[in-house]
Amino acid sequence: MEWIRDERPRRITLISTGGTIASRWQGAGYAAEAAGSDVLGASALPEGVTVDVVDLFNVNSSRMTSVRQLALLHAVHEALADPGVDGVVITHGTDTLEESAFFLDLHHSDPRPVVLTGAQRPIGTGDSDGPGNVYDALQVAASVRDLGVLVVFDGLVHPARGTVKTQTLASDAFSDPSAQHLGKVGFGRVDTHRSPERPAPLPLPAADASAALPRVDVITHHSDADPLLFRAALAAGARGIVLVATGAGNATPEFVDAVAEAVEQGVLVAITTRVPAGEVAEIYTGGGAVDLVAAGGLLTGTLRAAQTRIAVLSALLADVSPNHRTELLRGLLNGPAFQEPALAAGSRFSGGSPTPAGAHH
Repeated sequence: MEWIRDERPRRITLISTGGTIASRWQGAGYAAEAAGSDVLGASALPEGVTVDVVDLFNVNSSRMTSVRQLALLHAVHEALADPGVDGVVITHGTDTLEESAFFLDLHHSDPRPVVLTGAQRPIGTGDSDGPGNVYDALQVAASVRDLGVLVVFDGLVHPARGTVKTQTLASDAFSDPSAQHLGKVGFGRVDTHRSPERPAPLPLPAADASAALPRVDVITHHSDADPLLFRAALAAGARGIVLVATGAGNATPEFVDAVAEAVEQGVLVAITTRVPAGEVAEIYTGGGAVDLVAAGGLLTGTLRAAQTRIAVLSALLADVSPNHRTELLRGLLNGPAFQEPALAAGSRFSGGSPTPAGAHH
């Protein structure tokens, strides 16, 4: 599909959150400091686009928290409450951009786009990639609809789901190791070749949800791993645990026992893998995915640890019964086909009424 901006002026809200794109030298290293107006001022604007800047917070994204992500989600919804806004661009640090993008996407029901971008090289440096990325993000936000939340970086358009940081320093920082990007930006136009598959969006969590956000921990399996840290997470009050398994989703019989204990206590357990690409699958026993699933763990498809944790968090924030929460999480992890039973069961959500099952945008 080719999307070319028409002649109608476009109004975009830019929400600034910090990151390398807003970082300046501090004497010993770079840290987020520049205001959103400075970030925008370093970039040219696409023709016919006007921008309103919101300075939400200004942090290196390694300091991102669920509380800040919830504030960002509400800021996006507040921006889109204005019918005169055509889209939202968020400037964000690259370290945790994949988590914020997926969190926003799981709760995004508006046809207008939300586009996240950032930079690998700080503002004010001669080779900064921030201005080009901001220009491209504004171009995409002014051009597309019904694609959900997007990541625009280094001339490419990515869906939020599955897109992770794959390069620590290179300009082409983001990709989905298991799928192709959505499109490209260049020469005044946006070309997309597919639409992302997205589960029915969750309503906005209650504004006071940040007062008691559930703990969700990530535990990694390795050659000498035992369930000590897994059980420590349980003891710390985790209501969700992501087990980063080996291979196609395999651990040991000891982990199987720990997963069963957690599920018995009502804790959500999701099983992903430390392998960069491919699906997790029930193939092996002896502590493998076959046994982990039998113990109550949920496989994550191609979602990796950081975004799996966000899916668990969103499932826990949804105001549904414990019996429905597992099925809701299964849908968030695996796509639209799995989510409909939970939504069709008359579930309630904090922050509004549920979107009808199968109503995808």
